[in-house]
Amino acid sequence: MTPFAIALPGQIQFGRGTAARAPVLIRAWGPRGVLVHGGSARRADWLLAALRAEGAEITVVSCPTEPTLPLLEVALARLRTGPAPAWVVAIGGGAAMDFGKALAALLPAPGGPMDHLEVVGKGLPLTANPLPFVALPTTAGTGAEATRNAVIGLPEHGRKVSLRDPRMLPRLAIVDPALTDHSPWSVTLGSGLDAVVQVIEPYLSRKATPFTDAITAPAIGHGLVALARLMQAEDPAARDEMAFVSLTGGMALANAGLGAVHGLAGVIGGLSPAPHGAVCGALIGPVLAANREVAAGETARRIAEVCATIARVLGGAATDAPQTLHAWAGDAGLLGLTAMGLDPALHARVAREALTSSSMAGNPVALDEAALLACLTAAA
Repeated sequence: MTPFAIALPGQIQFGRGTAARAPVLIRAWGPRGVLVHGGSARRADWLLAALRAEGAEITVVSCPTEPTLPLLEVALARLRTGPAPAWVVAIGGGAAMDFGKALAALLPAPGGPMDHLEVVGKGLPLTANPLPFVALPTTAGTGAEATRNAVIGLPEHGRKVSLRDPRMLPRLAIVDPALTDHSPWSVTLGSGLDAVVQVIEPYLSRKATPFTDAITAPAIGHGLVALARLMQAEDPAARDEMAFVSLTGGMALANAGLGAVHGLAGVIGGLSPAPHGAVCGALIGPVLAANREVAAGETARRIAEVCATIARVLGGAATDAPQTLHAWAGDAGLLGLTAMGLDPALHARVAREALTSSSMAGNPVALDEAALLACLTAAA
Protein backbone atom coordinates (compact mmCIF):
# COMPACT_ATOMS: atom_id res chain seq x y z
CA MET A 1 0.00 0.00 0.00
CA THR A 2 1.31 3.46 -0.90
CA PRO A 3 2.16 5.50 2.21
CA PHE A 4 -0.14 8.43 2.95
CA ALA A 5 -0.80 11.05 5.61
CA ILE A 6 -4.06 12.30 7.13
CA ALA A 7 -4.59 15.99 7.90
CA LEU A 8 -7.70 16.81 9.94
CA PRO A 9 -8.98 19.56 12.25
CA GLY A 10 -7.77 19.27 15.82
CA GLN A 11 -11.27 18.31 16.96
CA ILE A 12 -14.60 17.86 15.20
CA GLN A 13 -17.93 17.97 17.00
CA PHE A 14 -20.84 16.93 14.82
CA GLY A 15 -24.56 16.79 15.44
CA ARG A 16 -27.64 18.76 16.33
CA GLY A 17 -27.15 20.78 19.47
CA THR A 18 -23.35 20.82 19.35
CA ALA A 19 -23.27 24.57 18.62
CA ALA A 20 -24.41 25.21 22.18
CA ARG A 21 -21.01 23.99 23.39
CA ALA A 22 -19.12 26.52 21.31
CA PRO A 23 -18.90 29.48 23.74
CA VAL A 24 -17.24 27.56 26.58
CA LEU A 25 -14.88 25.71 24.23
CA ILE A 26 -13.85 28.89 22.42
CA ARG A 27 -13.41 30.94 25.60
CA ALA A 28 -10.91 28.37 26.88
CA TRP A 29 -8.33 29.71 24.40
CA GLY A 30 -8.31 33.13 26.03
CA PRO A 31 -10.35 36.19 27.02
CA ARG A 32 -10.17 38.08 23.73
CA GLY A 33 -11.05 37.04 20.21
CA VAL A 34 -12.42 37.85 16.77
CA LEU A 35 -15.84 36.77 15.53
CA VAL A 36 -16.28 36.66 11.76
CA HIS A 37 -19.78 36.42 10.33
CA GLY A 38 -21.17 36.31 6.82
CA GLY A 39 -23.60 38.68 5.15
CA SER A 40 -26.23 38.31 7.89
CA ALA A 41 -25.05 39.51 11.30
CA ARG A 42 -28.27 38.20 12.85
CA ARG A 43 -27.16 34.60 12.39
CA ALA A 44 -24.18 35.30 14.65
CA ASP A 45 -26.04 37.27 17.35
CA TRP A 46 -26.59 34.24 19.57
CA LEU A 47 -22.91 33.29 19.50
CA LEU A 48 -21.76 36.86 20.16
CA ALA A 49 -24.08 37.15 23.16
CA ALA A 50 -23.06 33.75 24.51
CA LEU A 51 -19.33 34.54 24.21
CA ARG A 52 -19.82 37.84 26.00
CA ALA A 53 -21.75 36.03 28.71
CA GLU A 54 -18.63 33.88 29.18
CA GLY A 55 -16.63 37.08 29.74
CA ALA A 56 -14.99 37.23 26.32
CA GLU A 57 -14.04 40.51 24.67
CA ILE A 58 -15.07 40.30 21.03
CA THR A 59 -14.16 42.23 17.91
CA VAL A 60 -16.73 41.55 15.20
CA VAL A 61 -15.66 41.41 11.54
CA SER A 62 -18.14 41.15 8.68
CA CYS A 63 -17.50 39.19 5.49
CA PRO A 64 -20.39 40.44 3.32
CA THR A 65 -19.05 38.89 0.11
CA GLU A 66 -16.55 36.26 -0.87
CA PRO A 67 -13.25 37.37 0.70
CA THR A 68 -10.97 39.58 -1.33
CA LEU A 69 -7.49 40.91 -0.77
CA PRO A 70 -8.72 44.49 -0.11
CA LEU A 71 -11.22 43.23 2.49
CA LEU A 72 -8.50 41.13 4.10
CA GLU A 73 -6.02 44.00 4.25
CA VAL A 74 -8.58 46.36 5.82
CA ALA A 75 -9.54 43.81 8.46
CA LEU A 76 -5.90 43.02 9.30
CA ALA A 77 -5.06 46.73 9.68
CA ARG A 78 -8.03 47.23 11.98
CA LEU A 79 -7.33 44.20 14.16
CA ARG A 80 -3.63 45.00 14.51
CA THR A 81 -4.34 48.42 16.05
CA GLY A 82 -6.03 47.02 19.15
CA PRO A 83 -5.20 44.42 21.80
CA ALA A 84 -4.01 41.17 20.27
CA PRO A 85 -6.74 38.52 20.00
CA ALA A 86 -6.14 35.00 21.26
CA TRP A 87 -8.42 33.23 18.80
CA VAL A 88 -10.70 33.64 15.77
CA VAL A 89 -14.12 32.07 15.29
CA ALA A 90 -16.12 32.16 12.05
CA ILE A 91 -19.82 31.43 11.72
CA GLY A 92 -21.36 31.41 8.26
CA GLY A 93 -20.84 29.87 4.85
CA GLY A 94 -17.61 29.06 3.09
CA ALA A 95 -16.74 32.73 2.54
CA ALA A 96 -16.85 33.50 6.27
CA MET A 97 -14.88 30.34 7.02
CA ASP A 98 -12.14 31.28 4.58
CA PHE A 99 -12.01 34.88 5.78
CA GLY A 100 -11.71 33.78 9.41
CA LYS A 101 -9.08 31.21 8.52
CA ALA A 102 -7.04 33.84 6.67
CA LEU A 103 -7.25 36.28 9.59
CA ALA A 104 -6.18 33.61 12.07
CA ALA A 105 -3.21 32.76 9.84
CA LEU A 106 -2.05 36.28 9.05
CA LEU A 107 -2.61 38.20 12.30
CA PRO A 108 0.55 36.71 13.91
CA ALA A 109 2.52 36.83 10.63
CA PRO A 110 5.09 39.62 10.27
CA GLY A 111 4.55 40.05 6.54
CA GLY A 112 1.50 40.80 4.42
CA PRO A 113 -0.91 38.55 2.52
CA MET A 114 1.08 38.73 -0.74
CA ASP A 115 3.99 36.99 0.97
CA HIS A 116 1.86 33.89 1.35
CA LEU A 117 -0.76 33.86 -1.43
CA GLU A 118 -0.24 31.33 -4.20
CA VAL A 119 0.11 32.12 -7.93
CA VAL A 120 0.12 35.93 -7.71
CA GLY A 121 2.10 36.17 -4.46
CA LYS A 122 5.26 34.57 -3.15
CA GLY A 123 3.47 31.48 -1.82
CA LEU A 124 5.76 31.34 1.22
CA PRO A 125 4.88 29.18 4.22
CA LEU A 126 3.72 31.00 7.33
CA THR A 127 6.53 32.12 9.62
CA ALA A 128 4.38 32.08 12.77
CA ASN A 129 1.76 29.66 14.01
CA PRO A 130 -1.80 30.79 13.26
CA LEU A 131 -4.15 31.75 16.06
CA PRO A 132 -6.55 28.99 17.13
CA PHE A 133 -9.39 29.00 14.62
CA VAL A 134 -12.91 27.68 15.26
CA ALA A 135 -15.39 27.03 12.44
CA LEU A 136 -19.18 26.89 12.71
CA PRO A 137 -20.61 26.39 9.21
CA THR A 138 -24.17 27.51 8.49
CA THR A 139 -24.26 26.01 4.99
CA ALA A 140 -23.50 22.48 3.80
CA GLY A 141 -21.19 22.82 0.84
CA THR A 142 -17.59 23.97 0.91
CA GLY A 143 -16.34 21.84 3.78
CA ALA A 144 -14.10 24.79 4.72
CA GLU A 145 -14.39 23.72 8.35
CA ALA A 146 -11.99 20.88 7.55
CA THR A 147 -9.55 22.38 5.05
CA ARG A 148 -6.11 23.95 5.35
CA ASN A 149 -6.51 26.79 2.86
CA ALA A 150 -8.45 30.01 2.44
CA VAL A 151 -9.56 31.18 -1.01
CA ILE A 152 -9.03 34.91 -1.55
CA GLY A 153 -10.19 36.94 -4.53
CA LEU A 154 -7.86 39.45 -6.20
CA PRO A 155 -10.08 41.77 -8.24
CA GLU A 156 -7.12 43.53 -9.86
CA HIS A 157 -5.85 40.22 -11.23
CA GLY A 158 -9.24 38.68 -12.01
CA ARG A 159 -8.20 35.60 -10.01
CA LYS A 160 -9.02 33.64 -6.90
CA VAL A 161 -6.03 32.06 -5.21
CA SER A 162 -5.33 30.25 -1.97
CA LEU A 163 -3.51 31.05 1.19
CA ARG A 164 -2.40 27.57 2.21
CA ASP A 165 -0.58 26.04 5.15
CA PRO A 166 -1.10 22.77 7.07
CA ARG A 167 -1.36 24.78 10.29
CA MET A 168 -4.46 26.55 8.98
CA LEU A 169 -6.63 23.53 9.76
CA PRO A 170 -9.20 24.57 12.36
CA ARG A 171 -8.40 23.69 15.95
CA LEU A 172 -12.11 23.01 16.37
CA ALA A 173 -14.90 22.43 13.85
CA ILE A 174 -18.43 22.42 15.24
CA VAL A 175 -20.80 21.11 12.59
CA ASP A 176 -24.36 21.53 13.86
CA PRO A 177 -26.79 20.74 11.01
CA ALA A 178 -29.48 22.78 12.77
CA LEU A 179 -27.55 25.90 11.71
CA THR A 180 -28.34 24.99 8.08
CA ASP A 181 -32.08 24.42 8.57
CA HIS A 182 -34.38 26.36 6.24
CA SER A 183 -31.56 27.67 4.06
CA PRO A 184 -32.99 29.14 0.83
CA TRP A 185 -33.41 26.59 -1.94
CA SER A 186 -30.83 28.33 -4.14
CA VAL A 187 -28.23 28.14 -1.37
CA THR A 188 -29.20 24.55 -0.61
CA LEU A 189 -28.89 23.56 -4.27
CA GLY A 190 -25.64 25.37 -5.02
CA SER A 191 -23.87 24.46 -1.79
CA GLY A 192 -25.26 20.92 -1.91
CA LEU A 193 -23.91 20.36 -5.41
CA ASP A 194 -20.55 21.70 -4.25
CA ALA A 195 -20.59 19.16 -1.40
CA VAL A 196 -21.34 16.33 -3.84
CA VAL A 197 -18.60 17.47 -6.22
CA GLN A 198 -16.16 17.58 -3.32
CA VAL A 199 -16.66 13.90 -2.61
CA ILE A 200 -16.65 12.92 -6.30
CA GLU A 201 -13.44 14.75 -7.24
CA PRO A 202 -11.29 13.45 -4.34
CA TYR A 203 -12.57 9.92 -5.03
CA LEU A 204 -11.45 10.23 -8.65
CA SER A 205 -8.30 12.22 -7.84
CA ARG A 206 -4.91 10.87 -8.83
CA LYS A 207 -3.92 11.75 -5.23
CA ALA A 208 -6.65 9.64 -3.61
CA THR A 209 -5.65 7.53 -0.61
CA PRO A 210 -7.25 4.57 1.17
CA PHE A 211 -8.47 7.06 3.79
CA THR A 212 -10.15 9.38 1.30
CA ASP A 213 -11.60 6.41 -0.61
CA ALA A 214 -13.18 5.12 2.59
CA ILE A 215 -14.98 8.37 3.35
CA THR A 216 -15.88 9.57 -0.16
CA ALA A 217 -17.21 6.45 -1.87
CA PRO A 218 -20.31 6.10 0.34
CA ALA A 219 -20.81 9.87 0.62
CA ILE A 220 -21.51 10.33 -3.10
CA GLY A 221 -24.80 8.46 -3.02
CA HIS A 222 -25.79 9.79 0.42
CA GLY A 223 -25.25 13.35 -0.76
CA LEU A 224 -27.28 12.92 -3.93
CA VAL A 225 -30.17 11.30 -2.06
CA ALA A 226 -30.22 14.01 0.61
CA LEU A 227 -30.00 16.85 -1.89
CA ALA A 228 -32.82 15.38 -3.99
CA ARG A 229 -34.98 15.19 -0.84
CA LEU A 230 -34.23 18.80 0.07
CA MET A 231 -35.29 19.96 -3.38
CA GLN A 232 -38.71 18.52 -2.56
CA ALA A 233 -39.22 19.68 1.04
CA GLU A 234 -37.43 20.80 4.19
CA ASP A 235 -36.12 17.66 5.89
CA PRO A 236 -33.97 17.74 9.06
CA ALA A 237 -32.61 14.25 8.42
CA ALA A 238 -31.52 15.30 4.92
CA ARG A 239 -29.93 18.45 6.39
CA ASP A 240 -27.96 16.23 8.76
CA GLU A 241 -26.81 14.06 5.88
CA MET A 242 -25.76 17.03 3.75
CA ALA A 243 -23.80 18.56 6.65
CA PHE A 244 -21.92 15.30 7.05
CA VAL A 245 -21.25 15.00 3.30
CA SER A 246 -19.94 18.58 3.30
CA LEU A 247 -17.63 17.82 6.22
CA THR A 248 -16.51 14.65 4.44
CA GLY A 249 -15.74 16.64 1.31
CA GLY A 250 -13.61 19.08 3.29
CA MET A 251 -11.61 16.29 4.87
CA ALA A 252 -11.25 14.54 1.51
CA LEU A 253 -10.06 17.54 -0.48
CA ALA A 254 -7.58 18.47 2.25
CA ASN A 255 -5.99 15.05 1.80
CA ALA A 256 -6.56 14.12 -1.86
CA GLY A 257 -7.08 17.36 -3.73
CA LEU A 258 -9.79 18.06 -6.29
CA GLY A 259 -9.92 18.17 -10.08
CA ALA A 260 -10.92 20.03 -13.22
CA VAL A 261 -14.27 21.23 -11.88
CA HIS A 262 -12.56 23.25 -9.18
CA GLY A 263 -9.69 24.16 -11.49
CA LEU A 264 -12.20 25.88 -13.77
CA ALA A 265 -14.38 27.20 -10.94
CA GLY A 266 -11.46 28.95 -9.27
CA VAL A 267 -10.74 30.96 -12.41
CA ILE A 268 -14.42 31.66 -13.07
CA GLY A 269 -14.80 33.03 -9.55
CA GLY A 270 -12.23 35.70 -10.27
CA LEU A 271 -13.90 36.79 -13.51
CA SER A 272 -17.61 36.75 -12.69
CA PRO A 273 -20.07 37.07 -9.79
CA ALA A 274 -21.18 33.44 -10.22
CA PRO A 275 -21.60 31.60 -6.89
CA HIS A 276 -18.87 29.01 -6.44
CA GLY A 277 -21.11 26.07 -5.55
CA ALA A 278 -23.45 26.73 -8.46
CA VAL A 279 -20.47 26.90 -10.85
CA CYS A 280 -19.27 23.53 -9.61
CA GLY A 281 -22.77 22.12 -10.04
CA ALA A 282 -22.92 23.33 -13.62
CA LEU A 283 -19.52 21.87 -14.47
CA ILE A 284 -19.56 18.44 -12.82
CA GLY A 285 -21.59 16.70 -15.54
CA PRO A 286 -19.51 17.96 -18.48
CA VAL A 287 -16.21 17.36 -16.66
CA LEU A 288 -17.24 13.87 -15.62
CA ALA A 289 -18.08 13.08 -19.25
CA ALA A 290 -14.79 14.54 -20.48
CA ASN A 291 -12.79 12.51 -17.96
CA ARG A 292 -14.64 9.33 -18.89
CA GLU A 293 -13.81 9.76 -22.58
CA VAL A 294 -10.08 9.32 -21.99
CA ALA A 295 -10.00 7.29 -18.77
CA ALA A 296 -8.60 3.77 -18.62
CA GLY A 297 -7.86 1.12 -16.02
CA GLU A 298 -8.58 1.97 -12.38
CA THR A 299 -9.63 5.51 -13.26
CA ALA A 300 -12.24 4.21 -15.70
CA ARG A 301 -13.51 1.80 -13.05
CA ARG A 302 -13.92 4.59 -10.51
CA ILE A 303 -15.72 6.84 -12.98
CA ALA A 304 -18.03 3.96 -13.88
CA GLU A 305 -18.78 3.47 -10.19
CA VAL A 306 -19.64 7.15 -9.77
CA CYS A 307 -21.88 7.03 -12.84
CA ALA A 308 -23.64 3.94 -11.52
CA THR A 309 -24.33 5.73 -8.24
CA ILE A 310 -25.76 8.76 -10.06
CA ALA A 311 -28.00 6.48 -12.13
CA ARG A 312 -29.17 4.61 -9.05
CA VAL A 313 -30.22 7.81 -7.29
CA LEU A 314 -31.43 10.01 -10.16
CA GLY A 315 -32.53 7.35 -12.66
CA GLY A 316 -31.51 6.63 -16.22
CA ALA A 317 -28.66 4.51 -17.48
CA ALA A 318 -25.16 4.69 -16.04
CA THR A 319 -23.85 5.51 -19.51
CA ASP A 320 -25.97 8.68 -19.45
CA ALA A 321 -25.16 9.64 -15.85
CA PRO A 322 -23.17 12.84 -16.55
CA GLN A 323 -25.99 14.18 -18.70
CA THR A 324 -28.59 12.97 -16.17
CA LEU A 325 -26.90 14.85 -13.33
CA HIS A 326 -26.56 17.98 -15.46
CA ALA A 327 -30.22 17.86 -16.49
CA TRP A 328 -31.41 17.14 -12.95
CA ALA A 329 -29.56 20.18 -11.60
CA GLY A 330 -31.07 22.35 -14.34
CA ASP A 331 -34.57 21.05 -13.60
CA ALA A 332 -33.97 21.87 -9.92
CA GLY A 333 -33.28 25.48 -10.87
CA LEU A 334 -29.53 25.66 -11.45
CA LEU A 335 -28.59 28.28 -14.03
CA GLY A 336 -25.99 27.87 -16.74
CA LEU A 337 -22.67 29.69 -16.54
CA THR A 338 -23.76 32.47 -18.89
CA ALA A 339 -26.86 33.23 -16.83
CA MET A 340 -24.65 33.25 -13.73
CA GLY A 341 -22.62 36.07 -15.25
CA LEU A 342 -19.72 34.43 -17.10
CA ASP A 343 -19.22 36.00 -20.53
CA PRO A 344 -18.65 33.22 -23.10
CA ALA A 345 -15.92 35.42 -24.60
CA LEU A 346 -13.90 34.59 -21.48
CA HIS A 347 -14.06 30.81 -21.97
CA ALA A 348 -10.66 30.61 -23.65
CA ARG A 349 -9.02 32.55 -20.84
CA VAL A 350 -10.73 30.39 -18.21
CA ALA A 351 -9.57 27.17 -19.88
CA ARG A 352 -6.03 28.43 -20.32
CA GLU A 353 -5.63 29.68 -16.75
CA ALA A 354 -7.32 26.61 -15.26
CA LEU A 355 -4.55 24.42 -16.65
CA THR A 356 -2.13 25.97 -14.15
CA SER A 357 -4.42 25.80 -11.11
CA SER A 358 -3.53 23.67 -8.10
CA SER A 359 -6.85 21.79 -8.33
CA MET A 360 -6.06 20.57 -11.84
CA ALA A 361 -3.14 18.59 -10.46
CA GLY A 362 -5.61 16.15 -8.92
CA ASN A 363 -7.70 15.54 -12.02
CA PRO A 364 -7.57 11.80 -12.80
CA VAL A 365 -6.70 12.29 -16.48
CA ALA A 366 -4.95 14.97 -18.51
CA LEU A 367 -7.45 17.37 -20.08
CA ASP A 368 -6.11 19.88 -22.60
CA GLU A 369 -7.41 23.37 -23.28
CA ALA A 370 -9.77 22.14 -25.99
CA ALA A 371 -11.38 19.64 -23.62
CA LEU A 372 -11.84 22.30 -20.96
CA LEU A 373 -13.36 24.64 -23.53
CA ALA A 374 -15.85 21.93 -24.44
CA CYS A 375 -16.78 21.55 -20.76
CA LEU A 376 -17.38 25.30 -20.46
CA THR A 377 -19.54 25.30 -23.58
CA ALA A 378 -21.63 22.41 -22.25
CA ALA A 379 -22.07 24.17 -18.91
CA ALA A 380 -22.92 27.55 -20.41
